[in-house]
Amino acid sequence: MILRARGLCRLTPHRACESPRAFSIQSPDSSRLQLCPEIVESTASSCPSDTIALSFFLWCARQPNYFHDSCSFDRMIPVVLRLTDRFGSVREIVREQQAVGCSVKAQTFMVLIRVYWRGNFYGRALEAFDEMIKQNYVPNTYARNMVLDILFKVHHFDVALKFFRDTRFPNFISYNIVLSNLCKSSDWLGARDVIREMVKKGFHLNTGSFSVVLDCFCKAGRLMELLQLLALMIVSGKQLTVAIWTILIESLCQAGQVDRASTLLGKMVEHGCSPTVMTYTSLIRGLFQAQKFNEVSMLLETMISNKCSPDLVFYNVLIDCFSKARRFDDAIDVFLCLGDSRLHPDAYTLSSLICTLCSSGKLRLLPKLIAGLDVTADLVACNSLINGLCKAGFPFEAVEAFVNMVNMGFSPDNYSYAGLLNGLCMSGSIENAVNVYNTIVVNNPNVDAYVHTVILNGLVKRRRYHMAIRLFRKAALQNYCLDVVSYTIAINGLFRGHRFDEAWHLFEQMKHFDIVPNLYTYNVMLSGSCLARDMGAVKQLLKEMEIAGVDMDHTSFNVIICLLIKLHRYNSALLLCRRMCDLGMVPNRITCSLLLDGLVNISVEELYDLYPKLAYDFKNPSFVDNSPSDLQSDLLVCSAN
Repeated sequence: MILRARGLCRLTPHRACESPRAFSIQSPDSSRLQLCPEIVESTASSCPSDTIALSFFLWCARQPNYFHDSCSFDRMIPVVLRLTDRFGSVREIVREQQAVGCSVKAQTFMVLIRVYWRGNFYGRALEAFDEMIKQNYVPNTYARNMVLDILFKVHHFDVALKFFRDTRFPNFISYNIVLSNLCKSSDWLGARDVIREMVKKGFHLNTGSFSVVLDCFCKAGRLMELLQLLALMIVSGKQLTVAIWTILIESLCQAGQVDRASTLLGKMVEHGCSPTVMTYTSLIRGLFQAQKFNEVSMLLETMISNKCSPDLVFYNVLIDCFSKARRFDDAIDVFLCLGDSRLHPDAYTLSSLICTLCSSGKLRLLPKLIAGLDVTADLVACNSLINGLCKAGFPFEAVEAFVNMVNMGFSPDNYSYAGLLNGLCMSGSIENAVNVYNTIVVNNPNVDAYVHTVILNGLVKRRRYHMAIRLFRKAALQNYCLDVVSYTIAINGLFRGHRFDEAWHLFEQMKHFDIVPNLYTYNVMLSGSCLARDMGAVKQLLKEMEIAGVDMDHTSFNVIICLLIKLHRYNSALLLCRRMCDLGMVPNRITCSLLLDGLVNISVEELYDLYPKLAYDFKNPSFVDNSPSDLQSDLLVCSAN
């Protein structure tokens, strides 16, 4: 049999039954041809079987002064995988190699381990390592390093560390594997100990190793350890790279030393290192946190003059920082600049924009701002868009966004379904919402409680109380995932439907099922009891709240004050109102109006003299209007969180 390699060489068998080790590589003039990856690849690909191809690959690996490169190992991955599928185990592959006359040595297992390792078939690599030991071969440090890397990658952290300690002659790569994985797991203490051990054993860390550990210290907020390691790096004669300068600047910003970080940026330039967009991003975030907005503007001008082009991360950070500083118009302007920079918003950009619009009260601008934009789509971005459109009051657009998401091939999750149900309920498509909900729970009975909460909340808001209760009863009967918020909304629906006894029964039932009522639950119960003008029930609830350690909030006070006024118990209402103000809480306008209307024998001026804190709040233009009807929105927010 003759195998040609690009027409330059041939394998000439000395004996038909021998392995490729018995072959000699000859050129047309019979002089020995030196091996190279191209010849090896061409010859292996021309082999009539995978067994012979592997035998030839192993034979080449044993030739003096020849070493397979990484690409050669990668090209052997499909060959070895086909052999694995055919023979079922590493042991049988080795036996087949012996059957065709290929001598099996330690190097055979080394090659198999490396092929499996590079192909990410870690279980097979570990199998080859175990088989190597069973054949009485002692794995060298290189083989152990591959296994060490695999153990970390399959998340056997403790086993990996023990394996490392059992390695008799660990080299720099061994330590570096451990060091990088400790840093990935944010174990800065372990990383510090490994660094000390490496220095003690005389290993010289390279710049990459220093960078990895410095970044770990930075993320852990360990500025002192970072500076100590930086000193070691300088003493070792290593030059500071741009990445290391950036890490140091970010660490100083995290420690609140923004002025030192700004000074360091100047020194970085003096040493001939040009700051990157990452460097500017870290410092700008620090300046925002220190509320040094003038310096932010100056730094932005410097960045532009140095022709450092912003990336998407930079814009995302800028939007987030402007929003947190309540400079909403600036945040929106930054978002609009994305188009000029030919950058496509991602999920984080969209989420930041929605938060900005919510905080600024301009959420209705969302459809206009994203119209025509090519948003980098992922599931998070789609969910943010769907829920943002619902909050902005565009339910039809939210439903359309859900349909587009599905058409793009994304599989909806709980937040996707919640956004769809919310949009359908808001748009008045109650029947469609219920049908979609029933389809969801049939296909996924273990759906999150938030999905149940959204449909119940939507039905109660649309005053479809009986339908909401039917769905809740069915969900409870089917043992679906219901939480305290689901129960609270169902109780609220019963109260609003004037089914007071059923509401109390459900309240007792949830406690029987070990679902602990929260403040929202008690507020709904107080509101319902006040609606029924049942003062005895109110007293019972207040006593239960005291025992449970649940403190009243402004809603609790307001609903009770309103009930006292309706029962013409004005003095009690006034005393409770004063207590509420003493606790730093604010009555709403409805409560104060009722209180003033009820106190016919007291003028407004006398009321102001008696309760100046109440008078100030009532006159204040920014008076908070917290009426009992706000409970519904509070409940849904609580559920989402």
